[in-house]
Amino acid sequence: MREAVEKPRRSDLRRLSEEEIALWAEVAKSVARRRGASLPAVVEPKPTPPSHKGATVDSAIDLHGMNQAQAHQALRGFLVHMQARGAKLVIVVTGKGGKQASPVWADEPGVLRRLVPQWLREADMRAVVVGFEEAGRAHGGAGALYVRLRRRERR
Repeated sequence: MREAVEKPRRSDLRRLSEEEIALWAEVAKSVARRRGASLPAVVEPKPTPPSHKGATVDSAIDLHGMNQAQAHQALRGFLVHMQARGAKLVIVVTGKGGKQASPVWADEPGVLRRLVPQWLREADMRAVVVGFEEAGRAHGGAGALYVRLRRRERR
């Protein structure tokens, strides 16, 4: 007699999420069951916490249409205000920059797209900004930044 040998589990397989199991259970209800078979217990899916990249964004500022001086002032004021309100993550939309009139600058990003990261690194912004990175595609991609704000010191 042959012994049943358990096959090793493939490492590239993943477990079904609770949502996928619930969906499958709904589909399975519409099919005639085999004799003796039963459906697995359905577990209500738990809400998933926001991921780092998906991020629950507290607010955003759009710097389109502003000149450098206006954008710099608006950005500083916005970040300080949002920090005071307890915000942790904001989006700064710089835009990708339009086509330049001169072919020499054709491959250069827009002025604000270049300058905003420099402004965020300035010494006086260290009390406000923890760090920043390019936003995800849904939030503007290369034309926007996620900016993490430092917790405001309590006095």
